[in-house]
Amino acid sequence: MTKRWIIQPQDPPLQKNISDALGIHPIISQLLINRQITSVTQAKIFLSADMASLNNPFLLTDMDRAVARIEQAQKKSEKILIYGDYDVDGVTSSALLRRLFNRLGIQTINYIPHRMEEGYGLNQEVAQFAKSQGIHLLITVDCGINAFGPIEAINAAGIDVIVIDHHEPDGMKLPPAWAVINPKRADCLYPFKNLSAVGLVAKLMQAILGHIPLEDLDLVALGTVADMVPLLGENRIFGKNGLPFIETTNKPGLRALLEVAKISGKKMKPYYIGFILGPRLNAAGRMDSATVSLDLLLSENPADAYALACSLEAHNQTRQKMQSEVVEEALSMIEADETLKAQDIIVVHKQGWHKGVLGIVASRIVDKYYRPTVVISVEDGMGTGSARSIDGFHLHEALTSCAAVLENYGGHKRAAGLRLKQDNIEVFRQAMNDFAHQVLPQEKFIPTLEIDCAIPLSVIDLNLVEIIASLEPHGEGNPAPVFCSRNLTVKSPPSLLGKDTIKFWVSDGVKTISAVGFGMGSFKDMVKLGGQVDLAYTLSIDDWNKAPAVQLMLKDIKQPV
Repeated sequence: MTKRWIIQPQDPPLQKNISDALGIHPIISQLLINRQITSVTQAKIFLSADMASLNNPFLLTDMDRAVARIEQAQKKSEKILIYGDYDVDGVTSSALLRRLFNRLGIQTINYIPHRMEEGYGLNQEVAQFAKSQGIHLLITVDCGINAFGPIEAINAAGIDVIVIDHHEPDGMKLPPAWAVINPKRADCLYPFKNLSAVGLVAKLMQAILGHIPLEDLDLVALGTVADMVPLLGENRIFGKNGLPFIETTNKPGLRALLEVAKISGKKMKPYYIGFILGPRLNAAGRMDSATVSLDLLLSENPADAYALACSLEAHNQTRQKMQSEVVEEALSMIEADETLKAQDIIVVHKQGWHKGVLGIVASRIVDKYYRPTVVISVEDGMGTGSARSIDGFHLHEALTSCAAVLENYGGHKRAAGLRLKQDNIEVFRQAMNDFAHQVLPQEKFIPTLEIDCAIPLSVIDLNLVEIIASLEPHGEGNPAPVFCSRNLTVKSPPSLLGKDTIKFWVSDGVKTISAVGFGMGSFKDMVKLGGQVDLAYTLSIDDWNKAPAVQLMLKDIKQPV
């Protein structure tokens, strides 16, 4: 698919100011500026990622009320129920909060709803369950910000509620809870708005203990990276400091998961969380109950932990098979319907699709067609859907515009969930497309490739690659830097490696470097010996059976204009 290159504007004076003040490479300064880090102080905090730079947790509105209520529960030996979501953020939040309460000697039970049987978030039935268990305080993690009815029912049962959630509130409205900790609430002046739920639990830990125990940073980093919140600000601090603790974790469950996933002993990177650990932890909630994942993270017995990790592995394999089948069916439906394929917003539905894979299927469709996509499974006249978006289209705002035909909905700019009656699906499809016509110009349907800097090959060396590594971990909000170089001469015929990978050498007349493009076999005919190309790429080091050398990892190839 053709991509529109957007090269970030350069700011030489600011670049020089930051470089001179901190003694860093000008390219690093520009990369920081591109990530909205525009002062020497911000740059210093970003590069150091020091735990001492964490904000005061009591700047979060209601943090003082939450701490006071938990301290009351501790003094009175009250029993607390932790109610968490079934994704990685929810499960790590639940595990982290449980570990905090174990430290405080507070009696605690965990509850994670069953995705297929109970759906997302708090439900009315939990009030009676909590009462039957002798619960005095219920704390939600990664859900609850818009659970007005269920929280009223819990209050009516004589149980206090603390909401710890990072999802978008419903305008100015807040649920009738004892405390609501959410940096996105309108009256919260907390300086960093993009914490995940596990990050908010870490802030609660910081407020109660005065610090976040280093041995628990593995859970904080795992949930933060898996939830794809921007790896900037406090999230970067949690990620950079926490990833090494995943490698060396003393938690039997995490160690077993690393072993079963065959990444034990590897340097932990966001990639491993996003594509290996995260999908396995999510698989239990997608296929059955996320309680298996929570039990794994809380397990103290290595043998039990290994059995639970193997169970997650089996769930993940089942999920992969089911996901492939639904992706194939959905793509066939789109290809067979030209009207559907031509719409700005793709909405596909079918009876009986497994609800646990809908979000992943929506992502695959977005990857193929670059259209915001909603995938709906219908059962007994009711549809359950997951939506994924593209740059420039805010899903939560779009769903709010369609609220009249939805039973409920929630989510973020890029991902959301919803429920609606089967009879309303066509109306919903039209309403989503009407909204898109108003807010989404046609150029937004061409995928963009954001490029940090245009540079000559001659400035690239091993030292630059190592310096750029200081910006890791890369992820949402802090992507691996992308560079471009124009009018390069192809110095070797492109070779096809494996099924769909090309490799060739290019030169700017001063330096010659190898370039590799995974999944870019279709570009082979564009690359001709002696011809000219423009390349967009990230930088890596090739040290396979030889001395280390810089290598360009291709993102796109264009013919020079």
